[in-house]
Amino acid sequence: MFGLFGRRRDEREVIELEPDGPVDCIADFTYNFHWQHRGEKLDPEDRIPGTSCTFRDVVEHLKGGGEVVVRGDAGHRLASSMGADLAYFGGTGGALDTGVLTVEGDVDTRMGISMVSGTIYVKGKVKDPVGNVVEVKSDRRGYKKFLSVTDILKSGLRGEKPVNFTFTPGRMVIDDGHVRDTLCARLDVDAEVIHNGDVDLSTGILMRRGTVRVNGNAGKNTGALLSGGTVIIDGDCDDFSGIDMRDGYLIVNGSAGKFMGAQRKGGVILARDGKPVPPSSEHELKDEDKEILLGLGFRPQLFRRFS
Repeated sequence: MFGLFGRRRDEREVIELEPDGPVDCIADFTYNFHWQHRGEKLDPEDRIPGTSCTFRDVVEHLKGGGEVVVRGDAGHRLASSMGADLAYFGGTGGALDTGVLTVEGDVDTRMGISMVSGTIYVKGKVKDPVGNVVEVKSDRRGYKKFLSVTDILKSGLRGEKPVNFTFTPGRMVIDDGHVRDTLCARLDVDAEVIHNGDVDLSTGILMRRGTVRVNGNAGKNTGALLSGGTVIIDGDCDDFSGIDMRDGYLIVNGSAGKFMGAQRKGGVILARDGKPVPPSSEHELKDEDKEILLGLGFRPQLFRRFS
């Protein structure tokens, strides 16, 4: 089922979908990382099963400020990189103002990974890990409302009320019990995020400025493609920390795992332990490293520098 069914009170054009079961990658602006598989896993022109709408139709409609309503459950990776104007598809590499995605049922894992703008409403349950999103008080009865962490840090709450997080300009503290992927993805403002609890994949991916501190453990690819700013993990990381890192600091108050700093092009990793691979190797701490660690309340003598 696919069609326009008029306009809501906010004057958005609405596409309605009723897929055959929970379909993965609806509103995925990367089309499941199309540049890796070149359409073998998902092509933008593929039709969403059970509808006459393609995956591209949904993304372009959201880019135009419209609303997409999923009548039923949604699968994994809903709204991945929503709002990102990806250079691979001819975009600027920045963020776009984006429309609204509404799900009438449940949502599976990794909703909103690397999401940078737009709004998601969900009537049912959302399964952890979630992505780069937090919940705000909903203006639609019976729905939960989610916004991008990166968008809030950039533009403020704009009248929205937080649910289980606090926000003042330049600072957010998240304490809602959710495990998150891609926290602070593409952050490019001087802001601080404190996440109380564990995170999963790719914390700080493509960050350029700001600080994210996780009071817990982290999953794989922490600091992947980090291009500036600081990622602090007050616990252990899984493997491939700092992969493709370009600039900034990744600080791990524990083990940074195996294959640390793989394909690293810049930046510094400070960790208590870890197994680097070329081009990364262990070096003596510099005075500036010691000052940073002391400022964070860590004991420099327990850390090693990998660069």
